[in-house]
Amino acid sequence: MRYATVVITPREGGLNPADSALVASPAVERDVVHQVNLLNDGTIVMLYALRGNIDEAVQELRGCDSVIAVDGSGEGEGLIYLHIEPDETSLQLMEIIQDNEVVLQTPLECTRGGGLRVTIVGDDATIQRAVDDVPDGVTVSLEGIGDYHPEADKLYGTLTARQREVLEAAVEKGYYEVPRRATHEDIANEVGLSAGTVGEHLRKVEGRVLSSLVTR
Repeated sequence: MRYATVVITPREGGLNPADSALVASPAVERDVVHQVNLLNDGTIVMLYALRGNIDEAVQELRGCDSVIAVDGSGEGEGLIYLHIEPDETSLQLMEIIQDNEVVLQTPLECTRGGGLRVTIVGDDATIQRAVDDVPDGVTVSLEGIGDYHPEADKLYGTLTARQREVLEAAVEKGYYEVPRRATHEDIANEVGLSAGTVGEHLRKVEGRVLSSLVTR
């Protein structure tokens, strides 16, 4: 079994009209998409994790013509449920997963410029076919391909985009080497956060990893 990780980026806005509204919103920043499903009636439901003013984002989305229903919860960080009428591009993207024998690994990581970092799982020929089917309205950048290791990938996928960013910087800087080659301050300078926030993120990551090992 193989995987490919690609970044799908629209030429402008977002990957659907509601996503474009979130990209343009000053109230929130997109983090990840936990779930996205194409329903039998051709509409799409999505569950976003966002950072910022969730209530204000919900109000903005209610003014979007493509939104059938929206609800949100959380302060500072939270979730938004969206039920939307897709445009042609978003419908084509969803049909790629339905029409090819690939699995979409969630959560999907939101990137700057309205894109998504997506990992699909299948055999090489099917993955290539799925990538080739991406519509002209978006660009595709291949970030990685290889053998799929579900346990490690599943655990990594439970981390937020910010936690992954901090963890990757910590590993690159040598924070986990013996002797330790980096401090919270070094990592903070790399990712643009305070040292205290870096420490909090790393404690959450370490807690999640250790908990997964103990409960096996």
